[in-house]
Amino acid sequence: MKVCILGDGLVSLTLAKALINEEIYVDIISSKKKIIHDKDRSLGISKSNIEFFNQNIINIDKLIWNINRIKIFSENFENKKILDFQNENQKLFSIVKNYKLYNLLFSKLKKNKFINFKKEFKTGRYKLIINCDFAGSITKKFFYNKFYKDYGSYAYTTIIKHKKIDKNFTASQIFTKDGPLAFLPISNNLTSIVYSVRDKKNIKLREEIEKYNLGYEITKVGKVNISKLGFSSLRSYYYNNILAFGDLLHRLHPLAGQGFNMSIRDIKELLKLIKLKKENGLDLDSSICSSFEKKTKHKNYLFSSGIDLIYESFKLESKTNTNILSKSLNFINKNKNFNKIFTDFADNGIVI
Repeated sequence: MKVCILGDGLVSLTLAKALINEEIYVDIISSKKKIIHDKDRSLGISKSNIEFFNQNIINIDKLIWNINRIKIFSENFENKKILDFQNENQKLFSIVKNYKLYNLLFSKLKKNKFINFKKEFKTGRYKLIINCDFAGSITKKFFYNKFYKDYGSYAYTTIIKHKKIDKNFTASQIFTKDGPLAFLPISNNLTSIVYSVRDKKNIKLREEIEKYNLGYEITKVGKVNISKLGFSSLRSYYYNNILAFGDLLHRLHPLAGQGFNMSIRDIKELLKLIKLKKENGLDLDSSICSSFEKKTKHKNYLFSSGIDLIYESFKLESKTNTNILSKSLNFINKNKNFNKIFTDFADNGIVI
């Protein structure tokens, strides 16, 4: 059995490692656009997805930094805390540097007999093709029909170095009047910053970090990266035997750190379908594409729309200069059932 994966980004390598663990041969067609590894970027992975990663893909415990508390503040609520999720004995989610995870996966794949990295793609060779190449010719030809919304916002990302904090296990997010600003610890003296700024370019990020600083004694601010933000959802997940995957299927606002988590959940569902085919001695073909869409499309759309609704609600609160939403969330956060529902939603997505 052989599968072709278009693109060699992080989602592609993660999926490839999951497939070769099932002794499925994989051809990875490298993207024409060279991947630039930014050492100042990080991503969050939920607790259940870390467990899945360790058991079904590769153990990443040595790369991650665990978070056991999340605090959310609102500038419209006088910078008071409106939400507080914690579990002192267990992690809520974990932070990992993108390039470290990519390098680990690549080092394991290039030595494996089930994998081949190629530059040329020929469609007739494969019964199942998984397209993770966001800017490739296949995408432009077959996967252009999508729902898209331009947020008119830009994500500023960096890593700050600060004096050592013995228990730097609390992630914080402030809904400022210009957009959400997240502090995501990655070690005792390093914290990742994600600031999604509305309608602005070329802000002085260090000044913004200092303005909303939650107690870090900052010694250095790393390289600042800027990317445009938008929401998108693909209308059709596949064309014949080509299945779209990763960012092609869904892109969402980074305020909840759910982009990569959604892709991991998609890998879970795809693996279930592939294992079922394999157990029954059936070939991996286009039927997997339609089955995958039926299993995941509605859940993915509801989940990503939920994240979009959260963003738009806080945006409206900021524009109208009210704090009704923040006050309401602060009130219901005291309810243990709400805390559990919100935590489960962030960890597992929508379970139907």
